[in-house]
Amino acid sequence: MMETEGTARPTYYRWFMDKLLMGMPWQSYARSLISPFNIVAGLILVVGGYVLFIRYTQGLASVTHASSEYPWGLLLSWGLFGGVPLSATGFVMTAGFYIFGFRSYKPLVRLAVLGGLLGYIFAASYLLIDLGRPWRIYYPMIISFGPASILFLVAWHVSLYTIVQFLEFSPAILEWLRSKRVHKWAIGITIAMTIGGIILSTLHQSALGALYLLAPGKVHPLWYSPHLPVFFLASSIYAATAFLICLSWLSITFLKKRCDEAFIKNLDKLTIGLGKATVIAMVVYFALKVIGVAHEENWYHLSTPYGHWFLVETIGFILIPATMLTFAVKNRAVSLVRFSALLSVIGVLLNRLNITMIVFNWNLPDHLEHIVPPWTEVAIVLFMVTLHVLIFRWVLNRIPVLWQEKEYLHK
Repeated sequence: MMETEGTARPTYYRWFMDKLLMGMPWQSYARSLISPFNIVAGLILVVGGYVLFIRYTQGLASVTHASSEYPWGLLLSWGLFGGVPLSATGFVMTAGFYIFGFRSYKPLVRLAVLGGLLGYIFAASYLLIDLGRPWRIYYPMIISFGPASILFLVAWHVSLYTIVQFLEFSPAILEWLRSKRVHKWAIGITIAMTIGGIILSTLHQSALGALYLLAPGKVHPLWYSPHLPVFFLASSIYAATAFLICLSWLSITFLKKRCDEAFIKNLDKLTIGLGKATVIAMVVYFALKVIGVAHEENWYHLSTPYGHWFLVETIGFILIPATMLTFAVKNRAVSLVRFSALLSVIGVLLNRLNITMIVFNWNLPDHLEHIVPPWTEVAIVLFMVTLHVLIFRWVLNRIPVLWQEKEYLHK
């Protein structure tokens, strides 16, 4: 009995290490890590890690110039308000696949869920960095129970939806671990998790916009609207499909060896389909933006410098990409679809940065001085983005996301 136990441990250890090292010995795996990208990424992580050490030992004021007038800087503007709409890939694709029956998009579902899962994890991580006392994050959610607060709603929804997305992604992890019994259970709860995810996502995507309903005099009139929750939700729909186009493009460009035949063979057709969905959502969003300006009678602001910047956002990153996508879809120009999707993603990020930073407190005399973040905040954002990319690549290289294990193909 002792010999059996003794031999079982090394066998399991070898199996687990083989999973982590992708079947390579330590020496070969270590050599594979030496690349220009990894070297640059390592330098960014070292600098950003040092700044994070300063932040947690000397306080938030040592790395940011946030104040009572500007409580949220680059960290939340980029990481939370910019990251959450892009992370809508999970709920949009699972709704399309499981609820609306777009079964041909199966090769992209797991990639979409992984994008959403990591996006929400990192959004919460940005929040923990930006909180003055992050160890008390549980307090407003449990101790000081405040259901009337929008932040309370966002906090609980993001927390619950992160769990939901983990459960949605768990079949891929279980296939990687060859756990067939638990895998059947995970597949069985997929529909319930999808429905729960749709409910949670639609509410907190709009709730992020609702946060700025409290600041009608601080957000520039061209960006402020009583319909901000609707704007945020509408833009998250096309942000999700456009970002998924970009994710699949990057996957097949840099990780083609990890893609199975179904992914490679169908990607162009699926990209065109996602392009169609993106165009429809962008046209709806553009119409809502125009109606918002007309409803509030803010046309005269368009002749001001802020008005010109508003036109750059709405025409340069919504109308023009939507027009390009329409042409690309009609002519089945996959490369143009991908480029237009990239512009669309940039437009969503620009919109969130505008509302949370650039046009927030637009009428204060020191406004232009504040919107330039200190280098320490930039270093933290670069650290988080780099870590996000590295973890994403690590998962895609090991867990069946871009491919599916043969014994599970019928699932």
